[in-house]
Amino acid sequence: MYLFFLFFFFCLALLQGTGRPEGEHHWPKHYPYCGGAFQSPIDITSEMLRFDPTLRPIEVQNYNLSPNEQLTLGNNGHSVQISLPHKMHISSLPHHYAAAQLHFHWGSSSRPSGSEHRVNSKQYAAEMHVVHFNTEKYPNMSMAVDKSDGLAVLGVLIEVGEFNPAFEHFLKFINGIKYRGQKVQMPGFNIRSLLPARLDEYYRYDGSLTTPPCYPSVLWTVFRNHVTISRKQFLALATALYSSHAQDSVPVPLNGNYRKSQVVDSRVVLVSFKESKYGLHGTLTVISPLTRKRIIEQLLVGDLADLADEGLHQLLPSGSEKLYAGKGNDLKDEQSERVAKSKHQTLNPSLWKKGQTNRPVGTTVLAEDSLCYVSLEQRVFRRLKHSHTENQLVHALRDTVFPELNLKSYLTCKSDLALPTIRHILRGRPTDEAFELNHSLTKALMNQRKTSTAIKKSLPVTNSASLSPATVSRKPHNQGDPHPWLLPMEWED
Repeated sequence: MYLFFLFFFFCLALLQGTGRPEGEHHWPKHYPYCGGAFQSPIDITSEMLRFDPTLRPIEVQNYNLSPNEQLTLGNNGHSVQISLPHKMHISSLPHHYAAAQLHFHWGSSSRPSGSEHRVNSKQYAAEMHVVHFNTEKYPNMSMAVDKSDGLAVLGVLIEVGEFNPAFEHFLKFINGIKYRGQKVQMPGFNIRSLLPARLDEYYRYDGSLTTPPCYPSVLWTVFRNHVTISRKQFLALATALYSSHAQDSVPVPLNGNYRKSQVVDSRVVLVSFKESKYGLHGTLTVISPLTRKRIIEQLLVGDLADLADEGLHQLLPSGSEKLYAGKGNDLKDEQSERVAKSKHQTLNPSLWKKGQTNRPVGTTVLAEDSLCYVSLEQRVFRRLKHSHTENQLVHALRDTVFPELNLKSYLTCKSDLALPTIRHILRGRPTDEAFELNHSLTKALMNQRKTSTAIKKSLPVTNSASLSPATVSRKPHNQGDPHPWLLPMEWED
């Protein structure tokens, strides 16, 4: 029992900031997940956004705590943490997620930029994380922390500006936790007041803990609207605390406790809002799995010569209005089903976690759980490149495993449809027709690259914090994506 509780509090500590980012590059040596896929935080850029009309406003329950309810405020050497009662929960997600704790990441007095997530490269002064765990499936945090559907975290971006009275509820006690390991009791207050006024506008993506062991177990909700605190309040975080113990001879300041942005790996960031602050109506919309299946069917049984003659748009969702005709109910059902499965299908626990039953080798096990295939493909080939490996296994991965995985990933809205996958589908079809369509696709790719290059040269420099029409509607897909013209998305006007 003692070991159980020790592990429980160890996991809670791991959810906090690291105190210092210097050792980040060493993390993967001891914690393999830190060098793996689905890592957080990320820089949320406009080209990766996809509007999802099924995303509901975040609904938090029992966040208004009574002053008679005592909370524990502590300094764990990595961050400021407030323990939260499990009766607090999120009621608008596929599972019941109960609150466990909240903590902060921040910069320093000389560099007040310490948020973990960035938006179009803009880093805010600080960031608050409210950590919840899935109580429907797991009895406690220690059991949930390494599961693919284990955690849900609300991220709040914080900027220096107007004084925020809500933050005073705990900042007035901060001198009592100056050193690592110190804790004080404080009265409960309305935790909802720490969040932005609007909970219906947010970014949503699958990610990880931002500290070792970096389990890819977090359903991230980062609110679009930031909150402000005064400079004096920010300095209370950035200058009043130490990551060292009181008895240590040399005190070590606690600041800069944020992880740098991680590789996106062609992940999609869903957004709940359609129109940007800057008047832009061009947010991309996620195509439903139903429509994606029909796109695949066109490749499997359609007239390939006509597809080549009529153009690439017949293959991709720009012509999807025809596919939607008369299928409104089917589309709604598909979208609801996708939302319900959005997180627990992201990772296959048997592939990532020890102690699970091994599955027999056969058709791609990974494909069953709709991983973002691009991240896996890039990781595998990066390692093979370093080892100069060229053998039958490599060809099997390239020719069979990755196309099958990409199909599964595409149909569940996790990845784009890659050109090698289309070529894989075309195998077995009439040679002339397949060749003609392949030629059309290749030509479209070359034209897209030329157009993207020309547009990039002609675009004026814009504010990185804004979502200008140029950056969203014209900017090519992220650099890691080898096929920007095959975005399985449509414009929402």
